[in-house]
Amino acid sequence: MSQLVLFNKPYKVLSQFRDSGEKITLSSYFSDPALRVAGRLDYDSEGLLLLTDDGGLAQKITHPRFSKEKTYLAQVEGEPTPDALEQLRCGVTLKDGLTRPAMARLVEEPGNLWPRDPPIRFRASIPTSWLELTITEGRNRQVRRMTAAVNCPTLRLIRKRVGEWSLDQLKPGEWKII
Repeated sequence: MSQLVLFNKPYKVLSQFRDSGEKITLSSYFSDPALRVAGRLDYDSEGLLLLTDDGGLAQKITHPRFSKEKTYLAQVEGEPTPDALEQLRCGVTLKDGLTRPAMARLVEEPGNLWPRDPPIRFRASIPTSWLELTITEGRNRQVRRMTAAVNCPTLRLIRKRVGEWSLDQLKPGEWKII
């Protein structure tokens, strides 16, 4: 029987098992040699990472034709204008083409969020805002590039949902098998 693992990937952990010099990898958390990552999450991003020992399930999670929604919380520099939010909702032109439309909205800072170590740098003259973005693509660093394209660079990025699976109450470094 196959297994699916929901993992809250901490900041500054590589989404791979093989050793990478000084950087922490998934092998610090998992010893099952059958587990494979079903979708990546950047080294400097946090949140939900799915792992499975079922290649077919991994394909259904990651292949673009299945258009699995991925929802992120992004702490951005500045405050997105209504026009910027509309651009995100319609699709943003990046170097590799136009993105699919995203669901994008301003949200309050999440109350149940864990502190990040090291914390985001604070600059008194530049406020930050929180966005919730849902995309159906998985381009390299896509959310970061999209927010930068609308002049609101991402400072912190947390994936909270992939398809029907969500982070729920998992703390960084915690995981559960479903």
